[in-house]
Amino acid sequence: MSDRRQRSAEELGPRYKWIALSNTTLGMLIATINSSIVLIALPDIFKGIGINPLEPANTSYLLWMLMGFMVVTAVLVVSFGRLGDMFGRAKMYNLGFAIFTVSSVFLAITWFQGDAAALWLIGWRIVQGVGGAFLMANSSAILTDAFPANQRGMALGINGVAAIAGSFLGLVIGGVLAPVNWNLIFLVSVPIGIVGTIWAYLKLHDTGIRKHARMDWWGNITFGVGLVAVLVGITYGIQPYGSSQTGWGSPFVLTCILGGLVVLVAFVVIELKVDNPLFTLSLFRIRSFTFGNIANLSASLGRGGLQFVLIIWLQGIWLPQHGYSFAQTPLWAGIYMLPMTVGFLLSAPASGILSDRIGSRMLASGGLVITAITFGLLIMLPVNFDYWAFARILLLNGIGMGMFSSPNRAEVMNSLPADARGSGSGMMTTFQNSAMVLSIGFFFSLIIAGLSSTLPATMNQGLVAHGVSAAQAGQIAGLPAVSILFAAFLGYNPIQQLLGGQLSQLTPDQASFLTGRSFFPNLISGPFSEGLSVAFGFAIVVCLIGAVASLLTKDKKPAPGVEHESVGAELAAVAGESGIGPSELVR
Repeated sequence: MSDRRQRSAEELGPRYKWIALSNTTLGMLIATINSSIVLIALPDIFKGIGINPLEPANTSYLLWMLMGFMVVTAVLVVSFGRLGDMFGRAKMYNLGFAIFTVSSVFLAITWFQGDAAALWLIGWRIVQGVGGAFLMANSSAILTDAFPANQRGMALGINGVAAIAGSFLGLVIGGVLAPVNWNLIFLVSVPIGIVGTIWAYLKLHDTGIRKHARMDWWGNITFGVGLVAVLVGITYGIQPYGSSQTGWGSPFVLTCILGGLVVLVAFVVIELKVDNPLFTLSLFRIRSFTFGNIANLSASLGRGGLQFVLIIWLQGIWLPQHGYSFAQTPLWAGIYMLPMTVGFLLSAPASGILSDRIGSRMLASGGLVITAITFGLLIMLPVNFDYWAFARILLLNGIGMGMFSSPNRAEVMNSLPADARGSGSGMMTTFQNSAMVLSIGFFFSLIIAGLSSTLPATMNQGLVAHGVSAAQAGQIAGLPAVSILFAAFLGYNPIQQLLGGQLSQLTPDQASFLTGRSFFPNLISGPFSEGLSVAFGFAIVVCLIGAVASLLTKDKKPAPGVEHESVGAELAAVAGESGIGPSELVR
């Protein structure tokens, strides 16, 4: 019996690829908006469910709300890409949209309080990550099936724009909606998810080659267990352990990371022996696939923690110094970071279209070199910077990332055989998402190392100078630096949180000064600058490694005789031959 979802590109006609592009772009946009919308809304979420996220017992809730979505998508995208190769990419993508929408409903209707509410939200965020993994794993493969080789860079570039733009739009949307009602940050996804799910079911078809095979269960189990263990270890490595500012020496963290690596080695051995492996390791014989993924991994390591660092920089230091209350800083941090999104929106589609014509190597490599330069400029920038200098650097950073992202994705996807595009896309996304989690761990740890070397003494002196007793000041100065970072990240007034009831023992003038907009930002500026230099220095190194890897790929240009018809001309031709207007092209 024939599958009505299986249709050839010729049967579907020239309009189909634009339907595929618009729907997968919507899917990526909503998935990435939801991956970041929580970052800005966390203070309102925890206030709404009656939990103080800065209490040591609640730190794990905070970390899993921040990183649970990314961990789940990193672990599952390869398996879901493999399922797409076996049973149909459109089917798996449609399932992802449905799961994502249902989980958004349950997140929005949370009725618990306290620990039960936190566990409910984390659980459904993980389910939402499952839906996001289905979307991420199959969207690139659907586009690669739908578009000819000479237009894939453009299509993947637009899709990539949605992915990156969504991560920044989520910050602004979360900042606007969360103060009104924190449930709205999840509810806003529901109507979009319903429309996207129905639209995907009715209009998306499987046009690629299916490769029916037995599921590699041992590969799935060892890969999932190993990667989850490593990512959980990285997540808890940010937390303090004993007298240490970070948990990298914790037996639990070491067991997770080392044990996870051992299981991943076992996974590689299994994949070399089974007939239908989850990870098609033979794909690494393809030069562009291998070096393209090394470049993608390096770029993700470099930029993954950037968003978190910039939020802390803006919310904890710059915005209070320029007259914003700590309660206002989450929204304005998202707004002031928009130049990076603008840069990406300008360069990613243009570089994708250009890579279709001239190849991707030089564009991708040049983009990472530009990104590395911007990290150097951020090191040179004073902590209390002139905003327009900061904005220009962010704009250039977005341009560099856009120049790299679209050509890199096109290079990797074009290198894959037709029956491995789902698993290959999943592998690429796994490397990217895992590197993002790893990058957050590295950036936080490097900045904590910079803070812990000078902040305790600086804070102790500042507090004593303004009326806090030596004993109290010493106790506060000895607290882990991560508590201060989390407070700044969440838009709390860190000194007010740390002093708590002790403020009543000070004179009104002293209490007002310590909890005002100048004391904490000025206190943390010097130590934070040292941490920034180390973190951004690391980012420069990995971006340059990625630039070299991009140069080692092998451009795969369209075969001679393939006509490079412009997007505008093709859209006009489609509209002309079907007798419809542009507004109906995506119906």
